[in-house]
Amino acid sequence: MLHLENKFWSQGYRRVLGMDEVGRGALAGPVTVGGVIWRVSLSFQWREGVTDGGIRDSKALTPPARERLARFIMAEAEAYAISSRDQSHIDEFGIVHAVQSCQHEIVAKLAPDVLLLDAFALPNCNPTIVQQAIVRGDQLSLSIAAASIIAKVARDRYMCELDPQYPGLGLKTHKGYGTKGHYAALAVFGPCDLHRRTFLRGWDRSRV
Repeated sequence: MLHLENKFWSQGYRRVLGMDEVGRGALAGPVTVGGVIWRVSLSFQWREGVTDGGIRDSKALTPPARERLARFIMAEAEAYAISSRDQSHIDEFGIVHAVQSCQHEIVAKLAPDVLLLDAFALPNCNPTIVQQAIVRGDQLSLSIAAASIIAKVARDRYMCELDPQYPGLGLKTHKGYGTKGHYAALAVFGPCDLHRRTFLRGWDRSRV
């Protein structure tokens, strides 16, 4: 999963930034973007340990595995960053703008030479930064996969912290995603201020 990074490292680029987002389709809570730059000077044993250690698309990992890998990524990466936009921003500007504004924030903070992105390139980016958008990037790039893990862990922690403030909604279980349990809770309690009004399709708007 380092072949894309290796390609750019071999061309003399040093700061290869992989980014990915989580929470894009959730009904409630923020969208969160992670960004990871791996160190170029990785030993063979270190590289083997990373790839064998399970870093891959965050959706394919258990919560304990994500937590363990997030700690490893944050300790071993050259640099990383996490950025979020809340439900109010998403409702006002749209989910695409929310994701891209997080991405621009991370680019400004980490100053990469190269961007590796999952599926979509980042518009209005510094033209001196090389971009490569990869379909299924979280399965093909270790940087993108690592970014998805730290973003997922950060967002899940945040939603769990909010759970006591919204009893009965089940945030700790569904993290704001549109599960059967979440829809069942909505049927009883209705939407709260964490819900994205533009995402509540099929609901009686008088309740929103």
